[in-house]
Amino acid sequence: MAHFCLLCGSQLEKKEIEERMREYCPVCGWIHYENPKLSAGCRIEQAGKLLLVQRMNPPFQASWHFPSGYAEVDETPAQTAERETREECGLIVKTEGLAGAYFYDDDFRGNGVVLIYRCRIVGGNLQSSSETMDVRYFAPDELATLPLAGIGAADSIADWLAEQKHV
Repeated sequence: MAHFCLLCGSQLEKKEIEERMREYCPVCGWIHYENPKLSAGCRIEQAGKLLLVQRMNPPFQASWHFPSGYAEVDETPAQTAERETREECGLIVKTEGLAGAYFYDDDFRGNGVVLIYRCRIVGGNLQSSSETMDVRYFAPDELATLPLAGIGAADSIADWLAEQKHV
């Protein structure tokens, strides 16, 4: 696959830069830095239970995670979390602080970081969407057998479970 410079359009070449193989432009010197994807989601609790959505589409089809998705270029991560929650499960939420940041490297679309926010429901109706097969609240003892949507889901849910033991 040929890659081209975003500044001058020349074909990129590879060489070691800063101790990594990187694509760079031999004409203008521009360097392509491959960065992780940023996604964000909401952690919603109700009566000691955790809201999760079951993914409709690959990757991780039929697996469970917090309502979450990729950040758009013109929104903050908190806005991403609120938008994705509305899109995936019909709830209108307000973020109330960062619950955690989780790296993942098990998604074929690329490595990334998901920011999970504590959220409060301010409206909407809980329902599945074109992106979700199911939406449900789970008690802590129900989570152990669920198929989870990758490392980010597993780590963020493990942190929530650890917090429940200290409450």
